[in-house]
Amino acid sequence: MALPPVTTGMAVTFGLVFAALALFVSEKLPPDVTAIGILVALAVLEPLTQVSPAEALSGFGSAATLTVLAMYILSEGVQRTGIVERLGLFLGRITGGEERRVLAATVSTTGLSAGFVNNTPVVAVFIPMVTDLAEQAGISRSRLLMPLSFAAMLGGKLTLVGTASNLIASDLAVDLLDRGPIGMFEFTPLGIVVLVVGIVYLVTVGRWLVPERVAVDTDLTEAYEMEDHLSLVTVREESPFVGESVHEVQEVIDGDEEVRADLLRIERDGEGVIAATTDRIVETGDALVVRSTLRDLNRLVERYTLRQLPREVVTEEDLLGERGQLVEAVVLPDSDLVGTSIGESILTRRLDTTVLAVKREGELLREDLAERRLRAGDTLLLQTTPAAAQYLTDTDDLALVREPKRPLGFDEVEPEPLSDRTPIALATLAGVVLVAALDLLPIVIAALAGVFVMLVTDCLSTRQAYDAVSWNVIFLLAGILPLGMALQRTGGAALVAALLAEVSAFVPTLVLLGLVFVVSGLVAALITPVAMTVLMIPVAVDTASRVGADGFAFLLAVLFAGGAAFATPIGYQTNLMVYGPGGYRFTDFTRVGLPLQLLLAVVVTVGIAVLYGV
Repeated sequence: MALPPVTTGMAVTFGLVFAALALFVSEKLPPDVTAIGILVALAVLEPLTQVSPAEALSGFGSAATLTVLAMYILSEGVQRTGIVERLGLFLGRITGGEERRVLAATVSTTGLSAGFVNNTPVVAVFIPMVTDLAEQAGISRSRLLMPLSFAAMLGGKLTLVGTASNLIASDLAVDLLDRGPIGMFEFTPLGIVVLVVGIVYLVTVGRWLVPERVAVDTDLTEAYEMEDHLSLVTVREESPFVGESVHEVQEVIDGDEEVRADLLRIERDGEGVIAATTDRIVETGDALVVRSTLRDLNRLVERYTLRQLPREVVTEEDLLGERGQLVEAVVLPDSDLVGTSIGESILTRRLDTTVLAVKREGELLREDLAERRLRAGDTLLLQTTPAAAQYLTDTDDLALVREPKRPLGFDEVEPEPLSDRTPIALATLAGVVLVAALDLLPIVIAALAGVFVMLVTDCLSTRQAYDAVSWNVIFLLAGILPLGMALQRTGGAALVAALLAEVSAFVPTLVLLGLVFVVSGLVAALITPVAMTVLMIPVAVDTASRVGADGFAFLLAVLFAGGAAFATPIGYQTNLMVYGPGGYRFTDFTRVGLPLQLLLAVVVTVGIAVLYGV
């Protein structure tokens, strides 16, 4: 079988693909910014890429993009009813604290929820629930958080609306195959098999492989290894700090170029107050909790006539004070905090919150934090107030890892009352699914109609609807879709498909189908399932036509591979969300996720052959 010749247009398009892949993997630019850059390049290079400016912009008006946008809003409407939190409390009450039951209940509930509600908010809500479950049961939360993310990914393949990549696949099915859009429940039978197999793996083999990275009942200062960065000092009578307010003292320290330190708490006569929330005047004998390196501490003590208490270990309790909380929180993918430096963020400027440490991709950051820019998935150790913590979670900037006020024993917890709009929100989502399933309206129209109903019935305000949308994903979608178009028109997809088809001379078609799944899954683990789906489906469909196989079967292999990006923490945003809270290392995802990915390669390949034919 002869390979098509490599043209200049094909080479340019491949160059753009490799540039996009390099930027996605290196994270030199946010993925959505990369996608917009690719969009512009495709239009500017129209004679070579064969994508006109109008076609380069067509991604913004595609059915997939608009449906994803609408489903974010519908998910938010359901989320605000409080029904997901109640599921978590119910889960806590029925498990009885036994580890295997806790794990099975966690992954089952999460997987089923993610089939209909966007899995990012599901995981955001379940992180504190699961952490509390682990604490109640005496289990390391590391044992539950990775399975939580994997289950959310698996559940996304239960229905067409489970993930954005499903909707893209449906759009591409119309363009590339002689058929209509994928039905709402068309691949649900295989999705159920995949979810069941995944759950069985997670509660058996996966349970044995998932490491215990965070010990039970670990003090937060110990978990973040703060012992060399937190100290207790007292104010001597001759100290220049005497008579100054706490804020003035901090300003003096900030103005000293040779000392870098932060005041965290001031204590007098057994009463402690968070430094960021008070204007208290410093007096002789006051005890100050300071965050600094040992070198800076020595300079601070010497310059400002303080006395260090070397034998005093600063614990979590020492950082609380009146109206204070010490919390862990994850920066969500769509947070306004992403890209802002800690020193200039709303945390320090307006919310009386101090970032004590950051967990990022297995690394623990505790120095020079003010200049560091926050990333999605960063786990922050915060000294804050209840009001500030509530504000940040309400605005969907952060997800708390552990609810600071939740008592042990879920029977003692009274859930918040459900919204009076709960029946409307749930009925609206069910109506959208039913209308699309019965093919009464295209799914994009059904979803937009659902958004309209939620807005006019006050399930959501207009602002909440706009805030619910992951605009970075929308721009990623709109920017990357034309790249798939260029691959098809220049013959790039045909060239890759021809190379894959050459393999068919040595292996059966079923094995080739499994190879497409494995390759797609590994690509998704590096560049996100959305980008992988756009790039791989044209290749998979062309490969099928060259070997005389069913193009829909190969499309399904890519679709399900998009939900199997388990091998790295960077492939899917829910993996990033549990990376820090679970204390995981990069290789933990490979150890637990790669065997599951290979197992599903067999299950999906055989399942497609049995249920849909090859």
